Amino acid sequence: MAEHTSSSITIEAAPAEVMGVIADFARYPDWTGEVKEAEILSKDEQGRAEQVRLLLDAGAIKDDHTLAYNWISDHEVSWSLVKSQMLRTLDGSYRLVPVAGGAHTEVTYQLTVDVKIPMLGMIKRKAEKVIIDRALDGLKKRVESGPAAPAAGEAKSR
Repeated sequence: MAEHTSSSITIEAAPAEVMGVIADFARYPDWTGEVKEAEILSKDEQGRAEQVRLLLDAGAIKDDHTLAYNWISDHEVSWSLVKSQMLRTLDGSYRLVPVAGGAHTEVTYQLTVDVKIPMLGMIKRKAEKVIIDRALDGLKKRVESGPAAPAAGEAKSR
């Protein structure tokens, strides 16, 4: 059975704002660090991404993969790997819990990664932890910078 890694962070914004940033795949290259491109391949009847192709460059791991998203509720989304060149498994989730009367959000990110090449479990979990921590830090900075923050190279008057 695959082991997973998880971590949490508190963001000074309501859960809806946080989920809005999580669901905005086009802007992932602005705040995730490892994601260089994101393309929505299909959407559900509510207009949310169902399948997303991501071009990942995480140093030792460079991959072009597709994830399937499951929007469990307004406060939880999970994903699983559809296809990849390097990865065998990439399952994860964001779970949002309102705190401080809904003014803040505790975000828990859970991730399970398995690569097609042999890798020690300890090294894999360390890589998962780095990915999670960078993603949570980037998400916090992106959300707390406000909705009007332009993407890199964009004019504010767009």
